[in-house]
Amino acid sequence: MRAEQPEIPPGRASLRHPGDAALEQPVEQQVVFTPPIDIFERPDGLILLADLPGVTLETLELQVQDNRLTLYGRVQTQWLEGVQTLHQEYPIGHFLRSFILNDEVDHEKITARLAHGVLEVFLPRATKAIPRKIEVKTD
Repeated sequence: MRAEQPEIPPGRASLRHPGDAALEQPVEQQVVFTPPIDIFERPDGLILLADLPGVTLETLELQVQDNRLTLYGRVQTQWLEGVQTLHQEYPIGHFLRSFILNDEVDHEKITARLAHGVLEVFLPRATKAIPRKIEVKTD
């Protein structure tokens, strides 16, 4: 699996949500950040951990298409009334990460879980075909 540079997928109009003033500009002009990702290997597959504080199931989309795993969504601001931001390290806005999967990943059995701001994606190894002898017939 290898990471790709972030880009907004064509036609991702769902990244814009009505009423979100920060997102009223065209998608092409919005800041897209790349969340930190850790990848671990086990005998039965890979585990991808993405640090996504502030992300909910409603603002997260995960898909596999053409051997590409893509995570995208948005982090909304949670402003408290009567306060002024003095320092901010957590990114706000849209995020995107994309990875090319190799043929060893079973796309049909990928699972994901979001808990406490961490997305865990399990990428199981595909079962390899057992070699078999092929009988050759004559006419």
